[in-house]
Amino acid sequence: MNSIVKKILPEQQVDRLRDARLFLRESGASRFVTSAQTAGMKFASQVKPLASAYYALVSSKFQREERAVLLGRAKYHQELQENDANVFLMRRNVHRLEKGLLMKPRRPVFAKDYILETVNVYRKIVAEPWRSAENSLDSLRWGYDVLSEYFDAVAADPVVDRARAVFEKCPPPAEACAANRDRIPYLRNLAEDPVSFEQLEQLAIKRRSVRFFDRKPVPRELLDKAFTLAGLSPSACNRQPYRFLVYDDPAIVDTVASLPGGTIGFRHNIPVVVVILGMWDAFYSEKDRHVPYIDGSLAAMSFSYALETLGLGACIFNWPDIEAHEKRAERVLGLKGYERPIFFMGVGYPDAGAMVAYSQKRPLDVMREYNAPIVAD
Repeated sequence: MNSIVKKILPEQQVDRLRDARLFLRESGASRFVTSAQTAGMKFASQVKPLASAYYALVSSKFQREERAVLLGRAKYHQELQENDANVFLMRRNVHRLEKGLLMKPRRPVFAKDYILETVNVYRKIVAEPWRSAENSLDSLRWGYDVLSEYFDAVAADPVVDRARAVFEKCPPPAEACAANRDRIPYLRNLAEDPVSFEQLEQLAIKRRSVRFFDRKPVPRELLDKAFTLAGLSPSACNRQPYRFLVYDDPAIVDTVASLPGGTIGFRHNIPVVVVILGMWDAFYSEKDRHVPYIDGSLAAMSFSYALETLGLGACIFNWPDIEAHEKRAERVLGLKGYERPIFFMGVGYPDAGAMVAYSQKRPLDVMREYNAPIVAD
């Protein structure tokens, strides 16, 4: 509606309408309506079914997330039914095996509930790597090394022995060798010189949101170095349910940079736009629906720090859940229904003559609390 009004009316009249709306917002009638809405929301929030009814009948704000979760679950289970080659299942289960191997004390037999499932999905991906995006040698070697270590570590058991027989028939990835397992749980070398707190603090202070960039091109090798470091970020069960979509073609950067709000006034000088994309097809259950937001944000923060070390800067653009914006992003970026932008980032060489915001952070005593009161279970 706003875009239509701006096209029809002169700029001066648009400004008057905006001012009138601001005055109306402060009027007694507006406050009365707001109070009634607040009372309705508070009432609906008292009982879970009423809250669900509110968002089913009154507000559609969660519909896109619900659709993404359902489509993601459908794809996840369809892959298992059709060919067993679900890469996220393999990543999750191999990581679960890692956690069992490093446990203190380690149980003589563990993972019985999912070891057959794990070897079957691994077998399918190794035999037909084209079925899955996870066909890199590194990932397959990781799966092979961890499974080999697992079968050497666990005691005899009918279920484990059956899974072992399936695994032994799998062709090992190229260069994989049982005598050279380097992708299994290991002891960290705590004697290595650590990164000092002062160094990390200086990096955190240096990192600021950069909105004005030098227009020179950003080498892709530098971006890939930063993405590689981002991939080392923690992820729930090591599934990494995100991708980075990178746009550095000047002919399309402005279009992508226009998708998030808040970029008017400086998007014309952004050389690279990165979309942090969440993938809901990584999960079999609704319980994990928040993981793409969490894991994608963790990776993006590591990416942002890496950029600073490479002489680059970035600005993360907020991506509120606005259906019109989501719909446009889905169309422009060609997204599947189970993919959603988590947020966007502008990246480039900072303009030496441009300022950044000071952005005073919240005090320590406000954001941190030790031993907050709990209710005994």
